[in-house]
Amino acid sequence: MTKEHMIISKNAVSIHYNNNIFDLDPFRKSNGDYRFISHAHMDHMKGANFQENIIASNETAFLASKRGVALKLANKIPENVKLVDSGHILGSRGIIFGEGEIFYTSDFAVKPRAFLKGCNPKSCDILIIESTFGKKKFIFPSISVIEKKVNQLIAEIFSLGKPIILLGYSLGKAQILSYLFSSWDPIFVEASAWDMNEAHIDLGIDIRNDLKIYNKDNDALEKKPWILIAPLKNGYSNFLSDLKKKYGAITIAFSGWSIDENYKYKMNVDYAFPLSDHSDFNELVDMVRKCNPQKVYTIHGFE
Repeated sequence: MTKEHMIISKNAVSIHYNNNIFDLDPFRKSNGDYRFISHAHMDHMKGANFQENIIASNETAFLASKRGVALKLANKIPENVKLVDSGHILGSRGIIFGEGEIFYTSDFAVKPRAFLKGCNPKSCDILIIESTFGKKKFIFPSISVIEKKVNQLIAEIFSLGKPIILLGYSLGKAQILSYLFSSWDPIFVEASAWDMNEAHIDLGIDIRNDLKIYNKDNDALEKKPWILIAPLKNGYSNFLSDLKKKYGAITIAFSGWSIDENYKYKMNVDYAFPLSDHSDFNELVDMVRKCNPQKVYTIHGFE
């Protein structure tokens, strides 16, 4: 780079480009000219509230508002800067500076999932790539294989008359689960996940709008079996332990970390499947090869 340079600090990756400073996913308040917020997960919005000149997708701004974070978007994206779909969650974006001079992926997923498209490689000189699952053991099966196995498992558990709790992050995973397993009835959705389901529906995503909001006092829960979609929690939590004790519910967690055979025991869940909103190791390596950069910086996870 000549006029451009990059700084990686404890607060953010900062790009100096065209006489402006762009702070990428800052952890706290920043002094850059612009702040790029890649998506609406809370760990990527810590430095966003009450700041101006934010670059983010309209979907991210909407989802953030539903989570109590006000993103004051810049009037326009600066010249020679563009956003690309990162495939992580609804509205998630990577950012490209110039004609491929710098590509920052933030969290990204290559595999299309339900209503989400995958992230495509972009030719660039410098690639700043997230590496959450940057170890060779993290190789994920296809979405269709996971969907088939989970549907078979649900059928087996339902035949025993037992209810099921599907566990995934309230924003992102819960909506994928609501989409993939929508053929079953009845399905209840925990309140925080339902808020995000409703926000997706408002944004035009085709997921069922007739799912029931979970209420622990709902008499319908006595009529087993049923499915509850809930945020990913440790099985020792009061929320899950009470449901297991009262209804004999079976817990199924969805996380890329479940590649580790000890994961389900650490989380105290009955089953776990490696359905992830991130790319696996092979996809990370393939992304680097296809972007064909002169220099690569890895951030997050197994760097």
